[in-house]
Amino acid sequence: MRKTDMVAWDPLVALALLTRLPLPKLPDRAFDHQARATWAFPLVGLVVGTLAALPGLAAYSLGLPPVAAAGLVLVTQIMITGAMHEDGLADTADGFWGGWTWDRRLEIMKDSVIGTYGVLALILAIGLRWSALASLDPGLLVPALVAADTLSRAVLPVMMTCLPNARDGGLSASVGRPSGSVSAVALGLGVGVLGLMVGAAFWFSLITAVLGVLSIATLAQMRIGGQTGDVLGATQQIAQILVVLGVLAAL
Repeated sequence: MRKTDMVAWDPLVALALLTRLPLPKLPDRAFDHQARATWAFPLVGLVVGTLAALPGLAAYSLGLPPVAAAGLVLVTQIMITGAMHEDGLADTADGFWGGWTWDRRLEIMKDSVIGTYGVLALILAIGLRWSALASLDPGLLVPALVAADTLSRAVLPVMMTCLPNARDGGLSASVGRPSGSVSAVALGLGVGVLGLMVGAAFWFSLITAVLGVLSIATLAQMRIGGQTGDVLGATQQIAQILVVLGVLAAL
C-alpha cells in the first residue's frame, strides 16, 4: 500500500479511535501509523459536532425549549463517542485526587470503578455543557457546537506530543506519539474551524480553551508525570466546555 493510500485512511482511523460510528472494515495496515492519523482528530470533531447538532435543530423546529434541545445534543454526542471522553474525565478526577503517589493515581485511573471525585466531575461537566448549550441563541447552536467539538479534539495530538506517556500501556501509548508537524496540522485545522464558526468570539474562545488545556497539562505532569488516554479524555471535555463558555462570554 502506497504512503498516499495510507494517509487517505487516516480520517477513518481517527473515527475508529474516537467514535463508535459504524465504519467500513479497514485493512490492518491502516492502523500501522495511528500517531500520524491524529492530524484528523479535528475532522472527527467536525463530524461529531455536525451530527449532534441535528437533533438540536429538530427540537427547535418543533418548538421545544432550549433545555430540551441541549439535552438531545448531549445524548447524541455521548452515543456517537460511546462516552469515552466522559469516562476519561471521571477516571482522571478519581486518580488525580484519590491517590498520594504517581503509581497509586495511575492504578486508580485504570480501575473501572468510579469514585466520588469522578461522579462529581461528570455531574459538573454535564451540567456546564447542558446549561451552556441551552443558553446559546438557537442560531449559534451549530457554529458553537462544531467549533467546540473540533478544537477540543485538535488539542489532543498536541498533548500527546508535548507530554510523555505516564504508563507503558493504554490507548494513548498504543497510538504512539505524534510528530510536531502532525500536531501542528491538527491544531491548525481546529483553530481554523473555530475562526470560521464563531467569528467575533474567536479570541475569547481560543484563549479560554488554551488556558484550560495548559492547566490540565501542568496538572497531569505534576500528578502522574505525563498523559494517558484518560487525561486526553478529560482534556477534550474541558476544552469543549470552555469554547462554548467563551462564545457565551464574548457575545
